[in-house]
Amino acid sequence: MKHPIGRFAPSPTGDLHAGSIIAALGSYLFAKSAQGTWRVRIEDVDGIREVPGAADRQQAQLALLGLHADGEIVRQSDRNALYQTALDRLVAQGHAFECHCSRSDLAAQGGVHRHCVPDRKRPDPAWRLRVPDHCEIAFDDLLHGHKQDRVDLDVGDFVLKRADGFWAYQMAVVIDDAAQQISEVVRGSDLLDSTARQIFLQQCLDLPRPVYAHLPLLLDAEGRKYSKTLESEAVTPANAEHVLSQAWRMLGQMPLRTGTKFDAETWLSRALDAFDAGRIPTAQIRT
Repeated sequence: MKHPIGRFAPSPTGDLHAGSIIAALGSYLFAKSAQGTWRVRIEDVDGIREVPGAADRQQAQLALLGLHADGEIVRQSDRNALYQTALDRLVAQGHAFECHCSRSDLAAQGGVHRHCVPDRKRPDPAWRLRVPDHCEIAFDDLLHGHKQDRVDLDVGDFVLKRADGFWAYQMAVVIDDAAQQISEVVRGSDLLDSTARQIFLQQCLDLPRPVYAHLPLLLDAEGRKYSKTLESEAVTPANAEHVLSQAWRMLGQMPLRTGTKFDAETWLSRALDAFDAGRIPTAQIRT
């Protein structure tokens, strides 16, 4: 894609870890190697899980790695009105509905919502997107190739606004990507299964569809995805080159020739010249 607009969108639930740095570097390389724009968005839509100060630490860590956002860094917590406007439109068009079902109500259906439990009323209902029968979404992932999913069977009517009042990830990310004119979504493959429902929501709101590329996940020795709850090396001025080089290697790239004195901007410039998206593995990476 010529001059794409990409993004990195961490959740402020802790410091950046090895897996999230792979996503940050991968999204940066995809966008910048095509003379595009790279944005950063703080996905703090879930206030319960947010760790105070984590967003600021994450931005400082990105700066140590030379990964500087183009333009304003936005926070989802400031965008409630934008999400509400979209939900109101979906409700008015008959695409969204109030739902009083609990998780236990849906257990017999494998957690897939296809119709509401009759005569059930809760003081804290959720809002769901109505997914029609035979809803099949196809898309081509830049790394994983052609994908085809049945949204009605796989996930059913999915939540847009949760019963606790927080916006669901699917809703916020679709609205934000459109508002920021994101044309290229490069992220971890744990979100590959979310793509079909996001595309369907884009269709309901007449929003453009970005292209997608899902990077391999970094797994620990027990096969668990690296997360902020697992031990992970913090980014410091002393180890920034090592952290970048490790992420570069995990993306399947050839070793870089670097100077004796590390400079993040110089390192990234050389990485952009050498970057080959065709070398990125699709299998998950075990440490």
